[in-house]
Amino acid sequence: MINYRYLGNSGLKITELTYGNWITHASQVENDQAVACVHAALDAGITSFDTADVYANTAAETVLGDALKGQRRQSLEIFTKVFWPTGPGGPNDTGLSRKHIMESIDGSLQRLGTDYVDLYQAHRFDHETPLDETMIAFADIVRQGKALYIGVSEWTGDQIRAGAKLAKELNIQLISSQPQYSMLWRVIEDEVIPASKDEGLSQIVWSPLAQGVLTGKYLPGQPAPAGSRGTDEKSGKQMISRFLENDELLARVQNLKPIADDLGLSMAQLGLAWVLQNDNVAAAIIGASRPEQITENVKAAGVTIEADVMARIDEALGDVVVSDPAMTAQTAPTGRVA
Repeated sequence: MINYRYLGNSGLKITELTYGNWITHASQVENDQAVACVHAALDAGITSFDTADVYANTAAETVLGDALKGQRRQSLEIFTKVFWPTGPGGPNDTGLSRKHIMESIDGSLQRLGTDYVDLYQAHRFDHETPLDETMIAFADIVRQGKALYIGVSEWTGDQIRAGAKLAKELNIQLISSQPQYSMLWRVIEDEVIPASKDEGLSQIVWSPLAQGVLTGKYLPGQPAPAGSRGTDEKSGKQMISRFLENDELLARVQNLKPIADDLGLSMAQLGLAWVLQNDNVAAAIIGASRPEQITENVKAAGVTIEADVMARIDEALGDVVVSDPAMTAQTAPTGRVA
């Protein structure tokens, strides 16, 4: 059974496994299959859905909106994001300027087929727009009823603190951070999570399975399996390559299999359960190209991993884990993206 968790210091509850459609809808997966995956998520008890205007250059929002038609809107939690270039990529089609934010929310709502989103997120930090301009635009969107809450994605601890300060002054609720987080990528633990706890945010984490590496399907010294993300130019091959090029890492991941077996879990279920042990994580985002993947992954919900097993996991992975907090800033753009 999927549990609900509060998102930050708000009254909003979201499902601890949240369905996301990055690199699948309107890209890797045909629309009818995407709809089947969304319906499988609903059948499994997932009511929280994450997307972004940049996914498939706005088309993913349309697919998600179509897939959710006929559902009771009040029973869903819908999240989307703004920052990356959309449309033809004009000078104002990107970033967190007031112009781009105000135009983007209207486009997202139209594509999603809803009057409001539950959570509107700054998809990255914009170094070229004054932060107060960005936060005032978000505040106006909240007051217009187009978004209920505000979140950020891949912001550093200092950026979160600065944004939260302005949000408090504007009397709006900044309640979430959406970073990459997994057994292999723990860069948020030293700075982002402490800042989030101090400021009343919790995490909605993406790539909890390290783009699929933690499923164990990628073996050291062997080519990526046919049809996997590691071979698909449209579905994140570039991002997963940093893991696949490290045979020691892939060998270490295989050390997790006996741990998963002892718990009666698949390696994917173990990876999802691991991130959910962190008390500042409200949800892990899962995607799917087939409905049966949803059915299997939801079995990670509600799993408790004891401290001794968490220690076994750390020992199995050793020094292949990336935990440098500076990586949050290093993997984010330092300027406006054209």
